[in-house]
Amino acid sequence: MFFEDIKLKNCCNQIKLGVKIFIAIVTDVSDNVATVLDNIKNGDIIILHGAIKGELKAIDDIPKGHKVALFDIPKGEHVIKYGEIIGIAIKEIKKGQHVHIHNLDSLRGKPL
Repeated sequence: MFFEDIKLKNCCNQIKLGVKIFIAIVTDVSDNVATVLDNIKNGDIIILHGAIKGELKAIDDIPKGHKVALFDIPKGEHVIKYGEIIGIAIKEIKKGQHVHIHNLDSLRGKPL
């Protein structure tokens, strides 16, 4: 979902008119990634809903249903979604960056 040419009230900082605004869902307060609900372009504003509220600016294009980093994640650190460790960052991941197989080694089916 995006809202174009609006000012958001009671949400984070005031957004400039003409900027596309999208939604991402955070499922647990310990998460360091969120799931975007639409295709995101570099520079779009993402409003966080769920366990963490806030906003961030995308620094990559991010496909619908993929993850965006909520914070900088150093190389070797856990990537956390649903309050669970889902993988390890294989390179530094910046806040607002697309998180996927190019920068994440999934732990799915692997022992911790």
